[in-house]
Amino acid sequence: MASNRHASLEDTHQDTFGPHDPHGARDTLDAYPAFYGPTTTPDEPYAEWNPSEETLRPVRGKHRVARQRGGTIARSRAVLGVGVMAAVGAGGMATANEEGAAGMPGVGAAADKVKEIPVLGGLLGTPDTAEAAPAAAPFTSAGVTQADIAAGHTDAGEALRARILQQADQQEATAEAEDRAAALEAVQADAAAEAAEAAEAERAAEEERQRQAEEERQRREEEERLRQLRESYALPLSDYRISTTFGESGPMWQTTHTGTDFAAPAGTPVKNVHTGTVQEAAWAGSYGYRVIIELEDGTEVWYCHLSSMSVSAGQEVTTGDTIGAVGSTGNSSGPHLHLEVLPNGTDAIDPLAWLRDKGLSI
Repeated sequence: MASNRHASLEDTHQDTFGPHDPHGARDTLDAYPAFYGPTTTPDEPYAEWNPSEETLRPVRGKHRVARQRGGTIARSRAVLGVGVMAAVGAGGMATANEEGAAGMPGVGAAADKVKEIPVLGGLLGTPDTAEAAPAAAPFTSAGVTQADIAAGHTDAGEALRARILQQADQQEATAEAEDRAAALEAVQADAAAEAAEAAEAERAAEEERQRQAEEERQRREEEERLRQLRESYALPLSDYRISTTFGESGPMWQTTHTGTDFAAPAGTPVKNVHTGTVQEAAWAGSYGYRVIIELEDGTEVWYCHLSSMSVSAGQEVTTGDTIGAVGSTGNSSGPHLHLEVLPNGTDAIDPLAWLRDKGLSI
């Protein structure tokens, strides 16, 4: 049963802080209330006080308990919490440092300060009164995985640090691998580009070689064709002078000159230009004595104003065969050979151009 006698500071100070110091403790505790519950006078008899009775009806200030601002129990709990946090912090720093708390500036002084706290002094102890704990023993194993334990990291902070370093190493290795892959890809791309350029250059060079070879082949073929033409075609006269060219006009022709005149002395032998068949060898009016030879492609070659003829119709003649002699028969102003070329047998063309096309120099 509770008493209505107030709980004085002297009653609680002995239990909490040890022997009562009437001089030192009083000065530090004057700011806190010295009693709880209703105040009584020394001559008032002590009556029984039931605190729960006041909770059954509205409290109007008679027995209201003041808000506790710093009793011995509350202060002890606060000091205990601060001490635990300080101890945990110091222990964490000690385990994070390979040299212990003494290796970090200020940590040793903090540990000494914690030991001076009355409540925790007995808990932490001293080397004389407490058993020495292993220096590497962690305060907690939260966050420590089996892989950390297998790696030898039993402290949560050290395990976290090891995992962070491992992740950093993995990220660095990944970045290096990506850089190497990018460099390899760039090298491969450059090599592919160089190979493509080399292939293109080789293709162009091969095309150039083929073009040059084709040009050389065509040149040789043309030379061979001209050689064969020179061998298969011949000029009608070996000694001559061009007196009249194709297309000239004058009083001796109804329109224009339809051939080329080769002036030469009378009786000069006239040679067959190309292999063919004699279609005509007879008098032809204004053309005088005329020989017509049809070539294999149907072209007709007329030899006119001859003084004599050495072939007859239907005769096969070859290149260089003599078919007559230079004269001045028919409509002629002097001895010469009038030569006409008709590719289709009706329309005359320039004989000089035709002879040059056959490889002859004239």
